[in-house]
Amino acid sequence: MTIWACLCAGDILLRCEGADGSYSLPVGDEPPVALQPWNKVTTFKDLRIDNLKIDGQSQNKSFNQKSLNPEISLSVVRLDRPVVGVEGLVMMGLRASFQVLTPEEYALAGKAAELIYWDQNTRYCGCCGAPTKWMTDISKKCPECGKEWWPSVATAIIVRIKRIRQLDNLQLDNLPMDNCRKGDKSQSSNCKSSNCKISEVLLVRAKNFRTNHYGLVAGFVETGESLEDAVRREVREETGIEIANVRYFDSQAWPYPFGLMVGFTADYAGGEIHLQKEELCAGAWFTRDNLPPIPDKASIARRLIDDWISAAE
Repeated sequence: MTIWACLCAGDILLRCEGADGSYSLPVGDEPPVALQPWNKVTTFKDLRIDNLKIDGQSQNKSFNQKSLNPEISLSVVRLDRPVVGVEGLVMMGLRASFQVLTPEEYALAGKAAELIYWDQNTRYCGCCGAPTKWMTDISKKCPECGKEWWPSVATAIIVRIKRIRQLDNLQLDNLPMDNCRKGDKSQSSNCKSSNCKISEVLLVRAKNFRTNHYGLVAGFVETGESLEDAVRREVREETGIEIANVRYFDSQAWPYPFGLMVGFTADYAGGEIHLQKEELCAGAWFTRDNLPPIPDKASIARRLIDDWISAAE
């Protein structure tokens, strides 16, 4: 059985079916739409999918060649034009598809988008300029100089920085009297205890954000540095503060267009915020009670922030 990831200009083709209008990647031995002879199909075999929708129904078993379930493969193709007017099929932005696909299907769609981006940007050899030729389903080779080309990702770090602040009596007097949670490890900024300490997170707004939300400090890893070195450098460059206790959190494939986001947490160690104006237009410390708009659930930034919101200090 084949899952089809058909993309065109950043949109992916989805099947819409069922009474609830559920969405899924098309599945079938043949492509969901007619292809032209020049539409190259790249196929990945022996996939393990833990939550795949078939005919609108979730299949919660693991699919792989060694199990009792059918073999699953992923076929990737770039369409020449969007699919319109075909019953049961709809084009949707890749980022928007996160809201309607299972995490496993969204990951496959992202993999397909990254492969198509790589294909479009490796049409010619970077060494001699000759047109490249496909060598395998995920590699190319220059027929002139023999240089081989494989997909690679741009690695970036993203970090959630927390600080614990002691409130003095004047600050306590200016806080609301209600909702004091003295002794509660997850206390909010409304606590009226004389030993009140509140947890704050550093959120920033980048100039390239398309919406009016705040996120976390992030940036690409440079040559010659470790992931942890990149975290410290980006924080220092973009905000001017120092951090300690840099710890790995999680990672996420980020197919916009070809990245890997590596998430970290860190503690504030000193300094005042001085934003890098070329990159950021706003930044400040926020408590759980006064958060600005934050990223949607498609990003690791949201998972890092949600983890801080729910954690007991």
